[in-house]
Amino acid sequence: MTQQTVYLSFGANLGDPRNQIEQAIRTLNDGGVSVIACSSWYETEPVGVDDQPWFVNLVACAETSLDPHELLAVCQQVERQVGRVPSVRFGPRHLDIDILLYGDTCIDSERLTIPHPRMAERRFVLIPLVEIAPELEDPILKQPYADILSRLDEGKKVLRSLINES
Repeated sequence: MTQQTVYLSFGANLGDPRNQIEQAIRTLNDGGVSVIACSSWYETEPVGVDDQPWFVNLVACAETSLDPHELLAVCQQVERQVGRVPSVRFGPRHLDIDILLYGDTCIDSERLTIPHPRMAERRFVLIPLVEIAPELEDPILKQPYADILSRLDEGKKVLRSLINES
């Protein structure tokens, strides 16, 4: 299979989130997913379950020859290696990796939906995505993500982290 450009979202709010995300990126690089760009780090208010620590998030652009389901399997394996265990939906976690986009591919299956089904509703995804890919368009809506972001306010804070300066 030819190389595809993919966008991945990383989030964590348990343990050492920045270290866990950095470890995940290194592990993905060893597993056939070459990360070529990362957004700034962001500290974000939780969505869904409010009574938990804020998250550390970033979005990465990568290239891979894995097909979408193979990529999902690799991402889930990396999550487990970093310490993720099944828990409450939208609850606290050591690591969450979401496949946001896989080239222009659109998939809607029981195991995998691409583009990610809630990304256009979440500032903590769109802000870092637009930072590294300002011209990127949603393959279904045919609208730039920057335009979608400009109209979105789901009421959650997304702050560019001071850890960007270190």
